[in-house]
Amino acid sequence: MCVTDAEQVGTERPNSGVNNTMPWPLHCDFLQNQMGNPDKQPALIGTSDRTRSGNSFPLESISEDAAFIDRKDNPSTFVLALRSGEWSDIGKRPYMEDTHVCIHDMAKKFGCSFLNEEAVSFYGVFDGHGGKGAAQFVRDHLPRVIVEDSDFPLELEKVVTRSFMETDAAFARSCTLETSLSSGTTALTAMIFGRSLLVANAGDCRAVLSRQGRAIEMSKDHRPCCTKERKRVEALGGFIDDDYLNGLLGVTRAIGDWHLEGMKEISEKGGPLSAEPELRLMTLTKEHEFLIIGSDGIWDVFTSQNAVDFARRRLQEHNDAKVCCKEIVEEAIKRGATDNLTVVLVSFHLEPPPPVVFQRPRFRRSISAEALQNLKFHLEG
Repeated sequence: MCVTDAEQVGTERPNSGVNNTMPWPLHCDFLQNQMGNPDKQPALIGTSDRTRSGNSFPLESISEDAAFIDRKDNPSTFVLALRSGEWSDIGKRPYMEDTHVCIHDMAKKFGCSFLNEEAVSFYGVFDGHGGKGAAQFVRDHLPRVIVEDSDFPLELEKVVTRSFMETDAAFARSCTLETSLSSGTTALTAMIFGRSLLVANAGDCRAVLSRQGRAIEMSKDHRPCCTKERKRVEALGGFIDDDYLNGLLGVTRAIGDWHLEGMKEISEKGGPLSAEPELRLMTLTKEHEFLIIGSDGIWDVFTSQNAVDFARRRLQEHNDAKVCCKEIVEEAIKRGATDNLTVVLVSFHLEPPPPVVFQRPRFRRSISAEALQNLKFHLEG
């Protein structure tokens, strides 16, 4: 599903067929059984989320050195200058199950060339549950699956959706070979190419864009309390109990969790837990300042607008993306966050965000003396 334009929700798109020619070592009989027919719609793998308890492990992340990337369509257009930072903390949990990735140039990272000369940047936050296996697997494999798809980078929406599903199926195969990997993860990725931003989300991580200081949510939390998600879950044989999917998971979309009975099926119908991401596409302009990607531990104590306001103030003070991420995490802990915490911030400008100027309305609104008297009588009973 893809949402296009800055602030309008589009319609749901059908799943695309699977490209079965991709030379990826993790292709296996399991994956082919689920997705091998190019003319067949990929199976919807129901929704998912994280369990309340489970073994976890210390955080590991992959991040390239910060780099500035200018992209110009022509001298008269907006120049996008990317720089990013990230920060994580275990919070009050006994284990760290979050992980993240920042790749500033996918072609350079994976040693391949594209017909399109524009660099493609990739950022992701993965919030694991029941262990770190799924989060690390997705972090390590999803970017490569995307790059090695024959439709990349020309048909990114189709490629990203397909890659989420293929990575989920490949992880299931890995779990049959090594049961200790059994776990699940939510996944949110952001790709920037030219002046386009594509966000893909499965779970309850969140991406928020700042446009002249106003927060624009680029993703929707997939939780059992969402009416649309509840209907989808119930249509696929699942149920919601005390705001948990099948009484176990706090989210309705995730990669992994194949070890949980009744969550996923290898069939066209799929199961109540789905790895299919929702997409949102945005064309960036000079009014867009930065993107915040955070695990749900951040959003437990920050509203989207509050996070944008906080980040703008910090960037105006020191203009350092990494330091800003550290300060967001520290502030979340001060506010009582108890979950693992991970945040990635991608700035689109070399300069800090400018002060927001609020224009006064041209006409002053007034109320007549008669109306004031009527209001007084009404209030006094």
